[in-house]
Amino acid sequence: MMSLFLQAAAAERPGMLMQLLPFILIIVVFYFFMIRPQVKRQKELRKYRESLKKGDKVVTTGGIYGKVAEVKENYVVVEIATNVNIKVDKAGIIMDMSDAVKK
Repeated sequence: MMSLFLQAAAAERPGMLMQLLPFILIIVVFYFFMIRPQVKRQKELRKYRESLKKGDKVVTTGGIYGKVAEVKENYVVVEIATNVNIKVDKAGIIMDMSDAVKK
């Protein structure tokens, strides 16, 4: 009787693993196809924002195209027309204009 119980318990373990396998697979797929690329893109954008310098052409999150006139620690001054400057938070800069032209 006891050996029958042990055999039944041993047979249930692979079933439990087989039930969890699809969930584990879904988590792995989400990581490689969604989470990892997003983190990589955020790192590249942060690196780009930190490397901004005077004269770089940029696009803001609001869709304003301009050229960096001045760089400060938390913001940049962007020249959008002759003698027209706006102060934009660095988080508001999404890409340089060379990226916009390629797309």
